[in-house]
Amino acid sequence: MTSRDAWLDNAKMALVTLVVVGHAWTLLPDLAVNEWLYDFLYAWHVPAFVLVTGYLSRNFTWTRSRLLSLVTTVAVPYVVFESLMSLYRMRVGGEHLEDVFADPHWPLWYLAALFLWRLATPALRSTPWMIPVSVAVSLAGGVFAGELLDLSRVLGFLPFFALGVHATPERLAVLARPRLRPVAVGVLVGVAGLAAFTDRLASTEWLYYRSRYADLGAGALEGAATRGVLLVIGLAAALSFLALVPRRAGWFSQMGTWTLVVYLFHGFAVKTAAYAGFDDWSDAHPLVSLPLTTALATGLALLLAAGPVARRLTTVVDPYGAILRATEPRRRPVPTPGQAAAPTPESAREREPVGASR
Repeated sequence: MTSRDAWLDNAKMALVTLVVVGHAWTLLPDLAVNEWLYDFLYAWHVPAFVLVTGYLSRNFTWTRSRLLSLVTTVAVPYVVFESLMSLYRMRVGGEHLEDVFADPHWPLWYLAALFLWRLATPALRSTPWMIPVSVAVSLAGGVFAGELLDLSRVLGFLPFFALGVHATPERLAVLARPRLRPVAVGVLVGVAGLAAFTDRLASTEWLYYRSRYADLGAGALEGAATRGVLLVIGLAAALSFLALVPRRAGWFSQMGTWTLVVYLFHGFAVKTAAYAGFDDWSDAHPLVSLPLTTALATGLALLLAAGPVARRLTTVVDPYGAILRATEPRRRPVPTPGQAAAPTPESAREREPVGASR
């Protein structure tokens, strides 16, 4: 851990845990408190996730070795888990699926987005003007973007990735100032207050950045204005969260090595709970379902990120790396996907955590 940034690992692990919690919350009954907490979480945790992803991707270049690494640590896991999740949903859940690879699976849209974002990184990094350009692209994306590879979300969240690309250790160090912590708490409390009025101001669907403005009943100008406000809120809350993340190394930061393992495997547990009728149980037990679901989701994230578990599961997450390690034991260790990717949720358009197109 001496060569790793404990603050980033803490942030990654906390964010991927919130991803699991958010996906698990889709199984809860539609009570006011559940919807409020869900909207509050989705207002900022995906933006924070994307921002950290951009920061960790800022050194990506169009070299042969980097492009090969992009294929082996992002594209290959995407194909593997699209196949595994599709088979699981069809064989176990009895679901009928179409356009499996073109329309990213729940929640694999993020890998498709990460692949495209990293390809764009050298261009995004070329000038600070790419930040306002990315904002313009995001606002326009709500008018034109479609579902192929979840392009709507790729464009919608692009400003957060661009900001991460242009972040530096020195700029992020500003967030460590003690005097900013009360401000960060105040911002998050304010966003939580706004989340109580989500249905009046803008439906939850806006927080996924995946639907066209017309599909949300808004014209181009109204839609762009709404998304612009959400971008500002998401950024303010994301930075506030990062300002509150502890910077000490410990057992939690060590789990930050395995965030991709958590991200890719937790969906099977959430789908299993849905197939087993957990949502019906939660409807019948509204008072205990929220704390129990939150605790179980948190425990699942911690279990998947535990070293003995994650090291075994990473063979599936990174088959190319596993083959190299098995055939060339003396070779310099290949970074695991949990290190290479950023911290790095059912019908086609239901609530979902980090979002999913179906």
